[in-house]
Order: sequence, then structure tokens, then C-alpha cells
Amino acid sequence: MKLIKSANGFSIELDGRKIISHSSNKPFIYMGYGEANIDMYRGNFKIQDYVVQRSPLTYAQVSENKDGYFIELRKFKGQEEPELKLEAKMEAGRLRIYFNEANAEINRLWIRINAHESEKIYGCGEQLSYFNLRGKNFPIWTSEPGVGRNKNTYTTWQADVKDKAGGDYYTTNYPQPTFISTKKYYCHLESTAYLNFDFRNEDFHELQVWDIPKYIQFEAGDTYLELVEKLTGFFGRQPELPDWVYNGFILGIQGGTEFVIDTMDKMIEKGVPIAALWCQDWQGLRITSFGKRLMWNWKWDPEIYPQLDKKILELKERGIRFMGYINPYVAVEGDLYKTAAEKGYLALNDKGEIYLVDFGEFYCGIVDFTKEEAVNWYKEVIKENLIGFGLDGWMADFGEYLPTDCHLSNGVSAEIMHNAWPAIWAKVNYDAIKEAGKLGEVVYFMRAGFTGNQKYCTLMWGGDQSVNWSLDDGLASVIPGALSLGMTGCGLHHSDIGGYTSLHGNIRSKELFMRWVEMGAFTPVMRSHEGNRPSENFQVYNDDEAIKHLTKMTKVYTTLKQYIKELVKINSEKGIPVQRPIFMHYEDDDFSYDIKYEYLLGRDMLIAPVYQEGKTTWDVYLPEDEWVHLWSGREYKGGEHEIEVPIGEPAVFYRKNSKHVDLFKRAAAV
Repeated sequence: MKLIKSANGFSIELDGRKIISHSSNKPFIYMGYGEANIDMYRGNFKIQDYVVQRSPLTYAQVSENKDGYFIELRKFKGQEEPELKLEAKMEAGRLRIYFNEANAEINRLWIRINAHESEKIYGCGEQLSYFNLRGKNFPIWTSEPGVGRNKNTYTTWQADVKDKAGGDYYTTNYPQPTFISTKKYYCHLESTAYLNFDFRNEDFHELQVWDIPKYIQFEAGDTYLELVEKLTGFFGRQPELPDWVYNGFILGIQGGTEFVIDTMDKMIEKGVPIAALWCQDWQGLRITSFGKRLMWNWKWDPEIYPQLDKKILELKERGIRFMGYINPYVAVEGDLYKTAAEKGYLALNDKGEIYLVDFGEFYCGIVDFTKEEAVNWYKEVIKENLIGFGLDGWMADFGEYLPTDCHLSNGVSAEIMHNAWPAIWAKVNYDAIKEAGKLGEVVYFMRAGFTGNQKYCTLMWGGDQSVNWSLDDGLASVIPGALSLGMTGCGLHHSDIGGYTSLHGNIRSKELFMRWVEMGAFTPVMRSHEGNRPSENFQVYNDDEAIKHLTKMTKVYTTLKQYIKELVKINSEKGIPVQRPIFMHYEDDDFSYDIKYEYLLGRDMLIAPVYQEGKTTWDVYLPEDEWVHLWSGREYKGGEHEIEVPIGEPAVFYRKNSKHVDLFKRAAAV
């Protein structure tokens, strides 16, 4: 770190990069006071802020200490007490600026970081519409992403009008106040309050936070590989996946013991390698106007799944695992709710009564994870009712629904706890598995996240994409989502093959499912979902041609097992994601920095998924290298190419000089 004083301000450099500049006419921090109105409807938030005041902190007084610098900020010279006291110092190679003291009336800060017009920005959690975030602002608030996620589409309009659930380009289950700059540094703001990162100005990035953050942190690197390694060295890294996940397809299916096993057997007979059954209705079912929903009382339902306790053991003897579902809420109809209510484990409302959340025609209590006894109880639910019953994995759903007007036992405002909730929920799952001695054997996957998920979440999934071809909410949106999360420190990502949300005329087609399978074969995990309205949408197990296609692509995936396992191991050791942006290995390729619908699978494979309907050819960009088309063996140089992409042969390439060439050739030949 280097702090350079000037006549009317100062600047801070990190490894030669000017990160912060302050002067009386261009201050780097503004302070203020705002009054927010936050309204939640089924996980969708309407957030309005009335800024009562916003003032520049124009005058800075800097003094040096043995560790770094103290910085006192005032509105004007001669003001007796500073409005804000900062301390800038290096810790473990990281530049950290602490917000030590602040005027008690401040509840809004705007922090400006130096920017350059040619700079590009990545990260901020899972961003599904944009990969390069420059030119947009991104509210950092975990929520339902919404249906459609584009205000110009019919689907989003209908979802807004009928369901208050349309979403927008920035709405996401997993936001995070962390970004990576092409100036090769990362920035992390340590706060769980509502934030808004604005990358629209040519000269500065403005980071708004509705609280006084603990600190802001920067760390630089010479390469993007080094930078991501440093980032995850700070946050922590995802553990390796269990070996069994690579053995085949994880079939998402519902309907009871006989149906799911008979269907699985039919698919196995036709050649599909099956690694697991994922049956989210293992613990009960309810039907709402939205479609099939679950009972939310986290224990086996023997009426829907008779003899499942025995069948799980039989499946495991065949090398097939059984996976289920859980989330951090308990439905009022269940006995878990009754136990939690009696013991005081649920969050309360203003009247001191149990806070009930509307999840769409049914109501649930919020397990209060700020109460140690409630956490211990819920871990026991996981250890006994899931792991003890024989489950080897589950969807750890939700986490983004914490209402801002509920009351928690720790006394902290739920507005501050809201963003923290997904990472707390991840840790509950992680600790339960660890205490059961099952780390490395059990896998759970989450959609919601925030700072801290990196260390405690074994696998992310892309959330509830629509069952269509839309860029913002369909198959294509998964790609920038995975890349953004990789640049935020979560390098293990997958999606519901075929999508999930079927509303307002969206019906899954056979072609969409097959193209999604093709993309899924080149991700860490292959798992399907029937969707919220299974009977109305295409299901692979009802179509022989689709089963044949699934067989081929799953065998490609299983053939690549050792390659993918190697990438997952690298992610656990260094935090380098499995799915990588092209520029991570081709830093001199200027064009690659704006590519958001292609990715590198590790160092040696390039995947360009087909995300439009009815395509037989596909335009692909290859960075300068020697590439081999997986299916034809034809060699290509860098540049733009039109590639034939019949169903079953997506645009996939590998590096000619890779040590894995023989493995790739075997995958192509299945």
C-alpha cells in the first residue's frame, strides 16, 4: 500500500494501482441518511428509499501510525468532530480500510473507487443477465430472481401483473458485494446490509451501503488465476464433490416409490447411466395454483413413498444414491412446526407471536438461526431425518426469504440479517454433515447465497430458470450465472436440466430439454428437474429419442470423469472454478472479455452451448490456439467460426496440445 498526500487530499495505491483518490472537490465518500420501505411478497422484494440527506465528506485529515494510516473525514475544514474515522492498513497482503467510528445519524454511505473507461467488472455473486457488469448498477440483495427477468418480455409482464414476481436484470438468489476488475484487483465490502454497486460512471465505481460497513478490502494479482486463488484464499473454498456424482445422471423425478424406481429401471435398460434419484417430494406433496409444491415437514412420507427406507438400501447396493429436499422453514401443518413453536425456535412478529411467511397458498415458520438451540435442533433434523434415513444429498432450498420486519433472538435488525441468511443456512447444512462424519460423501446444492457460501456450500445451482429460450431467464442465463459465481469464489455450479418455471404459456419442449442436456454434460454435475408443472411439460422418460440422446450425453460426461474430478480438486485447493471465462487463460484476447455465453471447462475444453431454438449451425468464437472439434476431429485456429450443431453434437472443442487428448477422443466416440 502507498498513501500519497496532496494539497487538498490523498490517494491510495495497491501494487501500483491507484484504487482511491480523494480531494475536496472530488471526495471518495459521501454520507447521508435514508428511510427505506421494503415490502416482500413471496420472496420478491419491492424496495424504495427516500434519501433525506447526502453530503460529501470533503475534508480529510491523514495521520500515519505503525500499521498504516488513520483518516478522519469531515464535511468541512474546522469541523470539531469528524463524521467518519477510517484506518487503512495492510493485513496478510490485503489492503483493508476499516470504518472505525461514524456519526450515529449516518445510515447511508456512498464509496467511490477509481475507475477507467476501458475497465471491465465481473462478479457480484450470480448475475444471470450480464457477465461484464460495466455500464449497469446492481442492487446487492438476495431474493427470488423473478419470472422472466426482463421488463420488455411478455412473460415478465404477466408475472408482474398477476404474481408480483417479474424480476429484472439484477434480481438474483445469490448477490455478493465483491467484484473483480480488469485492473487485476478484487474489491470486497464487508456488510450484510442492502447495497447497490454502480458501475455506470467512467471515472469511478460507486458502492452504496445502507449501514456503516465493517471494512472494504482490496487485493491485487498478476493474473486472473492468481487473483481468484487469492480471493478464495480469503473466503474459503468449496470441498470436493463425492465420487458417486460423476457416475451418471441424477434423475429428478417425483411420484412415489413404484413410479420413480420403475421409471429409473426403464431408463437404465435403455442405457442411461444413473448416479442418483432426486425425489424432492420424498417428504410429502401439496398442490397449489403454482403447481406441485412440497409439504415442508422434513421427514419421510411413507404414504407417497412406501418401503422407501428399504428401497434406499437396495438402490445403494446397485450403486445408485437417493437424494431429497429441505429448506429452513417449517409448514404449520407439520409436527416439526409444533416442536419448534413449543420450544421457541421460530422468529417472531411485532406482537411477539410467531411470524408466518406466505409461500404461496401455505404458511411457514422461520427457524431462528440466531438462536443456538434452534440451530442445534435443526442440525439434528438433518442428521436424523435425512442422513440417518439414508439420503446422500439434497436440495438445500431457499434462504433468501427472510422478511425484514421479523424479530430474531440476537436482536439484530432483520434488514441487516437478510443478506446473511443464505450463508448461515449453508453452514447449518455443512455442520450437520460434518458432525455426522459424512463430509465428502453427502452433497447438498443451494441457489441462495452471500458472503460465506464459498466455504460452506458443496454445490450451487442456477435457481428456477424458465422452461424456455429467453436470454435472461432460460437456458442461456445459466452460463453468465456460472461464470459470475466463479469470479465470486464459487467454482462448482450446475442447473436444473430443462429448467423449472412453467408459467404464463411457457411449456418445456423436447428440443429445449435436449439442448440443456448437452450443456449439462459439460458441467460438474448433471441433474434434471421435472419442473413446477410436470404433467404439462416434456419429460425425458416418456420419449425414446430423448432417452437415447440423454444416454449419449451422460456417457460423454462419465467418460470425462477423471478430467472433471481433476478440475473440482483444483477448485477445492486453489479456488479456480471448473467453468471459466475465456480470458482467464487468454488474457491478451481483448474480444474474449465480453463473451458471456461460452466458457472454458478447465484449461483444455471450450463449450459454446446452443441456446436458441431450431439451430443447425452455431457461431463460435475461439481464442488463438490450436483447437479440435470434439465430434468431427477437424482442427481450427482462433477466430469466429460457423459450426454444424445437430442435436447430440453441441459446439465443443478441446486443445490439440492437451495431455487429455486421448480421453477427449474416447468421449467423442461413445
